[in-house]
Amino acid sequence: MAAQVAMEVDLPPVAEADEREPPAAPDREEASGRRPAGAHSSRDALVAESRRPLRSRRNLAGVPRAAPSSASSSSQRAPRARSTASLVSYFQVSRTQPTEPSLLVIQNDSSSDETVVLSDSESSGNSSSPTEDEEEQARSLEEIPLIGLEVIVSNQMAPPRDTSNEIEHPDSRVTTSQPKKTTPLKKSNPAASLVPLEEDSGDTCAICFEEWTNAGEHRLAALRCGHLFGYSCIERWLRGQVGKCPQCNKKAKRTDIVVLYARTLKALDTTEQENMKSSLEKEQVLRRKAELESAQSRLQLQVMTEECSKLKQQVQELKVLLARHNAGSSSQQPSSARSCFPGCLSSSQGQHKYHFERAFLVSQVGNCRVMAYCDPLSCLVVSQPSPQSTLLPGYGIKMMSAVNLKSSQYVPIHSKQIRGLSFSNRADGLLLSASLDHTLRLTSLTTNTVVQTYNASRPIWCCCWCLDDTNYVYAGLANGSILVYDLRDTNSYVQELAPQKSRCPVVSLSYLPRMASVSLPCGGLVSGTLEGACFWEQKSSNSYRPHDLLLEPGGCIDLQTEASTRHCLATFRPNRNNNCLQCVVMELTSTQLTDRDDEIVCSCNSIQTLTAGPTCKLLTKNAIFQSPEDDGSILVCAGDEATNSAMLWDAGSGTLLQKLPADLPVLDVCPFEVNRNSFLATLTEKMVKIYKWQ
Repeated sequence: MAAQVAMEVDLPPVAEADEREPPAAPDREEASGRRPAGAHSSRDALVAESRRPLRSRRNLAGVPRAAPSSASSSSQRAPRARSTASLVSYFQVSRTQPTEPSLLVIQNDSSSDETVVLSDSESSGNSSSPTEDEEEQARSLEEIPLIGLEVIVSNQMAPPRDTSNEIEHPDSRVTTSQPKKTTPLKKSNPAASLVPLEEDSGDTCAICFEEWTNAGEHRLAALRCGHLFGYSCIERWLRGQVGKCPQCNKKAKRTDIVVLYARTLKALDTTEQENMKSSLEKEQVLRRKAELESAQSRLQLQVMTEECSKLKQQVQELKVLLARHNAGSSSQQPSSARSCFPGCLSSSQGQHKYHFERAFLVSQVGNCRVMAYCDPLSCLVVSQPSPQSTLLPGYGIKMMSAVNLKSSQYVPIHSKQIRGLSFSNRADGLLLSASLDHTLRLTSLTTNTVVQTYNASRPIWCCCWCLDDTNYVYAGLANGSILVYDLRDTNSYVQELAPQKSRCPVVSLSYLPRMASVSLPCGGLVSGTLEGACFWEQKSSNSYRPHDLLLEPGGCIDLQTEASTRHCLATFRPNRNNNCLQCVVMELTSTQLTDRDDEIVCSCNSIQTLTAGPTCKLLTKNAIFQSPEDDGSILVCAGDEATNSAMLWDAGSGTLLQKLPADLPVLDVCPFEVNRNSFLATLTEKMVKIYKWQ
């Protein structure tokens, strides 16, 4: 009775604890069967008892319990039944339903599973003070965490083997039970949880952090700066006093909002690809530059090798001539003309001459006029009308390779007939052309395009380069004036050389470079008109001094020069005094008037006169050049309209060496050299013929 009174006094706080903290739902019932209603009440009471403060549990532990003895199980049922009856009366459990001992199972993750059995006999006995074991048990209950707390109420109808398996000794309060198999909780992976956040971060608005939509007020929109937002958010943002992009703080207006019609946005990272492309382009540029430098180096090496071989050959020839001179084998030339050309006899009596090599049909309609040779490119160019005059009218040039003697493409340049072609000693392959369309043009043979055009406002009859400074070019006009152009000034000419006498057209221009010559050391421009000739001595880049050259009056159709020997060739038409074509070979000389070096007078002395046929209706161009034998002799080649041929003379002796036949009158003659082989090209109105010296 005393135990019943103690339980009635101490147990009401359990109900209070039960009201404060309702028990968890009975989801962990045993799989053996449904628990009785009384078992639920007992479990709730035990859970509340475990959550009671330490002081209340000590009061509960103060209830005397039966001493351990070796009595039979029937003697222990009486106090257990009284304790159960008092609990049933407290929790208002039906008396018809039997109860059974309660087992408090406390599970901890860090320790082994333990089962605490609270028998009914603990509530009986005298109300003595708690023992040390009970105080330690109370402290252990206080320290045991409530995680994994489970109350197992065994069924009274369970077979006795269950009780024997759970409880080894009736009077022991704590026994070990077989751990219950529970499904372990899966640990959350923080890396896995961050991945969808990173993926979804590109689909959310930077203002409200909500996903934008492809329709509605929060649809996808962008500003001029490129940042993406929800339409309603960015419109509300810009409606305020901010007026800037939330991401980059650039100025923005409501009119800058652009609605994007896209379901999803995924930006492909091509940074590495762009870097690789940039590196590839740089490498390609460097490779092309290296290839160009290599090609230029090979070309320079080839040119230097040829020059070296030529110089070696000249040295050997000079040694032979010196030996002959010392031995007294050289004879005195009988005339002054032969004294100017010491090798004329050996040249004229030699076995070498020009042999026909190949012929090219340039134009079937004719109108071919002049030609020129480019030594750096080994290319011969001939003026001709357009081969397709109906589709592409005008005039241009036909390029021919001097290496394999094959013709190549046509390059259009002028709108009217071309009257002059000239190359310089530059290696860039720039062609200077003069035409009756009032223009002077520069054409690049490497790209086959016109790179510069100068308008002279008058027909241009001839042109040439300044060999002392290739930045300057000259154009001879139909009114007798000579215009000086600077290639660095693309607008107009820099100087005009006015005619000294009459305003006859300038038919020829040739430049003599400065050189250490006894006869004429200064450099300048030699111009020929229909009535005379003039030598323009170049004092400086923009200062010229004219010197009139005394020629036969009237009828001069061409004036050509040979720069190394300072000789020139003047061609005259037949007149009343001379009934045939005359080619006069002259030597340019200078005479110093005073002690000052700049006070000189230039003149020309006639050396040899060569005659041809009685007919000359065309303005032909002739040539004076050194003999391919390299013996110092000079050759002259001029066209003869009477016989439709090109006549070759030895300028020293006046001997006619060859007569090169042609179908039409020869209009121009051009000697050139390729790979130590000498050639001579003759041009008619339709055809070019190539002759080789051998």
